[in-house]
Amino acid sequence: MTHAWANQPPLFFIDKLELPQGKHLFIQGPSGCGKSTLLSLLSGVLQVQSGVCEVLGQDMSKLGSVQRDALRGEKIGVIFQQFNLLTYLNVASNALLPTRLFPSRAAAATLEWGSPMNQANSLASALGLNKNLWQQSVHTLSVGQQQRVAAVRALMGAPQLLIADEPTSALDESNQLEFIDLLLKTAERQQASVVMVSHNPRLANRFDQVFHMTSGVTV
Repeated sequence: MTHAWANQPPLFFIDKLELPQGKHLFIQGPSGCGKSTLLSLLSGVLQVQSGVCEVLGQDMSKLGSVQRDALRGEKIGVIFQQFNLLTYLNVASNALLPTRLFPSRAAAATLEWGSPMNQANSLASALGLNKNLWQQSVHTLSVGQQQRVAAVRALMGAPQLLIADEPTSALDESNQLEFIDLLLKTAERQQASVVMVSHNPRLANRFDQVFHMTSGVTV
């Protein structure tokens, strides 16, 4: 699989990268080598230019934008570097958003936990988020609290794949380790795979696989 921006040489070439369902992958490499671009290809935000990119049994190169959006919404949870919480919604509404936008996520939450709200409460407890914050505006939260809300939102409705782009960059190292341990344990309970990018190499030993990227060619 390759990817290049317009009038630029290939950003990377990946010969083979496989991750069994339920396992966790750590991606590391210098700035500019294409780590975030790779996550965008895996989540279907960007179209694959050449080669095969199969995610959850779907060849992303053969899916149109609407199909990729549907796959991401129904089966993939994303934790963005800046969290991307909606400031006009309270904490609970941000957390429940995937189950309100996608009936399949709501059905999965209801089947396993009785209701989406029950799952949100369970995730909040597992990730160390105080449920007393549910009715607050997200802009009143600390960075660590916002991070946990973003993680709850991503895990709602039991997605099969969780993609995280530098989700701990705003935290100090001890809090990074704590959050990643909580995140991975919570994902394991839901049998979700995790693919995460980070500049902190000390997080790598928490993951089943490590993939090193370099500028230009990656094997």
